[in-house]
Amino acid sequence: MNSDKKPLVSVITITYNAESFLKNTMESVLNQSNKDFEYLIIDGNSKDGTTSIIQQYPNQKYDSFEAAMHRGDESHGKVVWISEPDKGLYDAMNKGLHLAKGGFVWFINSGDKIYDNTTMQQIADTYVQNAPCDVIYGQSIIINEDESIKGERHKIAPKVLTMNSMLNGLVVCHQSILVKKEIAPDYDLQYRIAADYDWTCKVLAKSQKNCYIDQYISRFMVAGVSSQQRKKAWKERYRIMKTHFGLFPTLWAHLIIAFHYPFSRNRQS
Repeated sequence: MNSDKKPLVSVITITYNAESFLKNTMESVLNQSNKDFEYLIIDGNSKDGTTSIIQQYPNQKYDSFEAAMHRGDESHGKVVWISEPDKGLYDAMNKGLHLAKGGFVWFINSGDKIYDNTTMQQIADTYVQNAPCDVIYGQSIIINEDESIKGERHKIAPKVLTMNSMLNGLVVCHQSILVKKEIAPDYDLQYRIAADYDWTCKVLAKSQKNCYIDQYISRFMVAGVSSQQRKKAWKERYRIMKTHFGLFPTLWAHLIIAFHYPFSRNRQS
């Protein structure tokens, strides 16, 4: 690998007191057959064994965000990490975005996994065959905390993804969308639960070409903030949808979602 060439992908993992899950997440990244990526781990100053797990792998350690900002590009397939307090999940994700030097950013947070060891190669092949791509995306399978498969998401990523697709909610799993670094905005910290939905709307408003992989590319663990606080998440998504699409399209979209939701189910794998 030519060290003066930036990696194709910056894989970013946000973690805090997640020693039970982090090792499997890291290995799903580091065991990829294609090493055209850098791996950034943003830890929120964990009090458990999280940092000890990180240090078991080849890494470059930086004691502060400022120091990490000055690192070089020789990070293909390696672990680059920081551990310091943050203001929550989306603040930590912004730190990851600011550190990323790859062509695309991809969030695989602690507990989540890249689908299998050939997924990065599928992503690289998709990019080569379809470039230029602003977004590369695919499907996600849901896993439980014991990593057993729960099923597919309630919302299945469409083969043609546009800004208007987001009127149906977060139709592409956040762990299954790679975004060109140049068009990736910061997460809006006014949203505590659904900033990923707002972020994806902003991305799709800018993207010119979205490239689809008709495969699972991530394993998404269901134990997240949104699943625990569904009512708050719903209210935030409503506000975000109204901001991006206006009142009447938002009301109509929610009527359709409310009608279809009782009749949908996860398909088991």
